[in-house]
Amino acid sequence: MLETIWFLLWGVLWAIYFILDGYDLGIGTLLPFLGKSDTDRRIMLNSMGPFWDGNEVWLITAGGVTFAAFPKAYAVMFSGLYTPLMLLLFALIIRGVSLEFRHQVDSPAWRRVWDWGATIGSFLPALLLGVAFANIFMGLPLDEKGVFQGNLLTLLNPYGLAGGVLFVLLFAMHGALWLTIKSEGDLQRRAANLARKLWPVLVVLIGAFVVLTVIYTNLLANYLTNPLLLVLLVAPVLALLLLRQQIGKEDWWFAWGLSAAMITGLTLFGVVGLYPALLPSSINPDYSITIANAASSTLTLSIMLGVALVFVPIVAAYQFWLYRTFSHKVTEKELGHDGAY
Repeated sequence: MLETIWFLLWGVLWAIYFILDGYDLGIGTLLPFLGKSDTDRRIMLNSMGPFWDGNEVWLITAGGVTFAAFPKAYAVMFSGLYTPLMLLLFALIIRGVSLEFRHQVDSPAWRRVWDWGATIGSFLPALLLGVAFANIFMGLPLDEKGVFQGNLLTLLNPYGLAGGVLFVLLFAMHGALWLTIKSEGDLQRRAANLARKLWPVLVVLIGAFVVLTVIYTNLLANYLTNPLLLVLLVAPVLALLLLRQQIGKEDWWFAWGLSAAMITGLTLFGVVGLYPALLPSSINPDYSITIANAASSTLTLSIMLGVALVFVPIVAAYQFWLYRTFSHKVTEKELGHDGAY
């Protein structure tokens, strides 16, 4: 029972991370496309300025839960996916350094270099996360000892690449909607226009990804056994359809909330489809890393659950306060404050 609870919490933590850091990564990816001037780019960076590093806490939490609750899955994942995970880490470091260094020297060339650092450091994590999760959904080539029998190119298969493109576009839409909330004038109009153009592309891509999921993975087995679980697929589809309506009404907070619901639904759809496997083996299902053979002891999981029930609400309450405090739009006047990027 505890293993199942932690498996679901593991999926929820990833969903929270994708919601919160997803729009950061989307804004960074869109920097050269929506930022027509240095002022535009500063507004874009400052729209995520008070939040981006706090959002990454959820990545650390999701990784920490993998380590503490399912140490065997952590060991297999971090050895088998070592190269993409290191690329992900370096990209996130480049993004953080770019944000902090950009405003240190008053030179257009200097700022241009760090703008590209922020773009690459945002695009690459979105792509790698999509490729990694698509491959996990499909199954990794793990042998009987849990050793990954492949390399980086093994992960760049059609389904993995489709997952990467899906994540990049999902986060780009999420980031564009966040910009419509936090900006005004021409930049807000450009972000709104981009969200309108991305919507039909996302509809086609999500539909294609679902078809590819049926072809390449065994995720639907749990849903065919328990059809009530299909509500997890209905939720993101409904959110996607309502999203276009709210974009048309220019109700940006509601639209961003629907985008968050869509990301949550898609993540949980994949995670529940995996159950009880954490890392399915494409070589032999018996070699899969599951909650049964990867979980920590009952005592460890019990202590962890007590700690999580105390501290996760505290972290969530702090982030709610942070978002409420900095919920206003970023204006040119805001850029003159100390600490602005």
